[in-house]
Amino acid sequence: MMLPVFLAAFLFLMLLAIISVYGYRAYVRPSRIYERVGGVSQIVVEEETKQAKPKEVFVKVIEQIGEQIPLSPMDQTVTKRDLMMAGYRTDGSIQIFFGIKVVFCIVMFFFALTIHRHVTDNPILRIVILVAGTGLGYYFPVLYLESLVKARQTKLRLSLPDALDMMVVSVEAGLGLDQALQHVAREIAETHEELSDEIGLVGLEMRAGKRRAEALRNLADRTGEPEIRKLVAMMVQTDRFGTSMGESLRTHSDFMRTRRRQDAEEKAAKVGVKLVFPIFFFILPSMMLVAAGPAMLKVFQELFPMMNSFGK
Repeated sequence: MMLPVFLAAFLFLMLLAIISVYGYRAYVRPSRIYERVGGVSQIVVEEETKQAKPKEVFVKVIEQIGEQIPLSPMDQTVTKRDLMMAGYRTDGSIQIFFGIKVVFCIVMFFFALTIHRHVTDNPILRIVILVAGTGLGYYFPVLYLESLVKARQTKLRLSLPDALDMMVVSVEAGLGLDQALQHVAREIAETHEELSDEIGLVGLEMRAGKRRAEALRNLADRTGEPEIRKLVAMMVQTDRFGTSMGESLRTHSDFMRTRRRQDAEEKAAKVGVKLVFPIFFFILPSMMLVAAGPAMLKVFQELFPMMNSFGK
C-alpha cells in the first residue's frame, strides 16, 4: 500500500527540482545580471531568456554535473571516440555523457530504494537490489551509446555503395578526388545524411590545410566502420603510387557488390539453423495442439468411461 505513495513522492521531488533549476536559470539569474549591469542590457537579457528552452537548460545542468566528475585521460579518449562514432562532436559531449550517467545512477538508486522494501524481506537481497539498480543506471548509458554507434555504422555501410558509384562517375567524368568528394557530399545530403556529413568534413579538413591522406584517415577513425577503412586504405595507396583513381574505385565498387551478395547468401544460409528453436518451442507445440488436440479429447472422452465400466 505504501509503494504508490513512495513513487508519487519521488516523482514530485524530481519535478520540483527540475522546475526550481529552470526557474532559477530562466528568471532569477537574469534579473540579478540586470541589477549588476544596469538597464542598458535589459533587452539582451530578455531575448536570451525567451530563447532559452527547457531542453537546453536541462542539457546545461547535465553538462555542469559532468564537469564535476574527475576523469582519467584514458576514459576521456575512449568516451570521446565512441561519441564521435555515434555522431556527437560538440565540445561538451563528454561532460554531458558522464552527467547523464550520474543522473541515471541517482534515479535508479532512489527507484530501487523505493521498491526494495516491497519486493523482499531479506536484507541481503535488498542490498543486492540497490547495488543492481545503481549499476544498471551507471552502465545503461554506455550500452545505449554502443547501440547508437552500431546503428550509425550500419547506416554508413549501407549508404557507402551509392556514394562510391557516384564517386566513380565523378572521377571518370574528369573531376579530381577533392572535387569528387565535395560533389558526392552535396548529392547524397538528403538520402544519406550521415555519410554526407562525414565526407563533407573530409573536404573541410583538406581546405583547412591537412594532407589528403591524413584527412581520409581521420574519416576512418571517426566512423570506425571496417568498409570505410578499406576504402580509405585503397584511396591512400592509389594516391601515393599514382595509379588510376577511377579504375581503383570501380574495382573496389565491384568488390563491395560481391561482398554484399556473399553476406546476403551467408545470412540466408543461416536462417534455417536460426529457425530451429522458434519452430521447436513455439510453432510445433501449437501445431500439435491444433492437429492432435481434438483427437486426444475424443479418446479421453471414450476411453475413461470404458475403463470405469471395466472396473465395475
